[in-house]
Amino acid sequence: GEEKLSLGMNLLIREGSAAKNFDTLSPLILKSPGQCMFCSDDKHPDDLVKEHINELVKRALRMDIDIMTALRCACVNPVIHYGLDVGLLRIGDYADFIEVDNFNRLNILRTYINGKIVAENGKTLLPHLLSVPHLNKFKAEEKEVADFAVKATGSRMNVIEAIDGQVVTGRIQVTPRFSGDNVVSDVERDILKLTVVNRYEDIKPAIGFIRNFGLKKGAIASSVAHDSHNIVAVGVTDNDICNAVNLIIKHRGGLAVVYDGFKEVLPLPIAGLMTDEDGFSVADQYSKLDKFAKHLGSHLRAPFMTLSFMALLVIPKLKLSDRGLFDGEQFKFTDLFIP
Repeated sequence: GEEKLSLGMNLLIREGSAAKNFDTLSPLILKSPGQCMFCSDDKHPDDLVKEHINELVKRALRMDIDIMTALRCACVNPVIHYGLDVGLLRIGDYADFIEVDNFNRLNILRTYINGKIVAENGKTLLPHLLSVPHLNKFKAEEKEVADFAVKATGSRMNVIEAIDGQVVTGRIQVTPRFSGDNVVSDVERDILKLTVVNRYEDIKPAIGFIRNFGLKKGAIASSVAHDSHNIVAVGVTDNDICNAVNLIIKHRGGLAVVYDGFKEVLPLPIAGLMTDEDGFSVADQYSKLDKFAKHLGSHLRAPFMTLSFMALLVIPKLKLSDRGLFDGEQFKFTDLFIP
């Protein structure tokens, strides 16, 4: 952060559901108040109904950053940086603003857009008029358990190491665990099978392994998988992984949790990424999935969000695409197994 500021760059201080950098970067606000901005990056629905940029302003105040500086980071700096024609409250501007109870608590009472109240006391006043066609490009066919089997071609293998609260990963080399001729998850060492299934064409799943995800049983899957948004899944057994992936394919997108005979899914019918369901209902459904993933053993703060970043190739060190493992430092594909 300091290096970027010293070079004249502006700094986006991110606090999302998985990637959390506010505590590390917020001290830089006092050094360069005109260059810092707040952002959320990816945020799960159950988090979003509780807080957004407003919570970062409150946290800044608790750090004894004055109210005007905190609001500058939230409201003014981003508008100037991106050249937006909003938010500066000049004569003739659109009357887009919020009304709060006071500058200490900053509880939002009402939201105005173009001079009209559109939300009050946490509830929208806008009618639900939007009708969105369920555009979808899911072409993958349901998979068989055998599609997720992998045989070793070396004595050791490259493994992604998840880091809680970060989108970067580590990279380790381990000795595989076998069941017959196949390499399988190793719950005792917290090394689980990871797969990416191309949803735009029907091809064989890519297989990798990940440490520090924490599942002791079952599997979870998601069609929210940056940036290509293929299906990404992690689990203990090939059977549960296959069932989780097929649940996503059946619904043409969504988030899923599977264990033995139990199956739960949050459908995302619009492009496999969105839904036109009520936001509070979606938040409740997601919260249940999140709790169940943690019940299956994951110790991560946001298991689904962390999973979604395991296919984001441009962020080091090691990620998995539908074509295999990708080394984000060397920027090239790499083999799962090491001779």
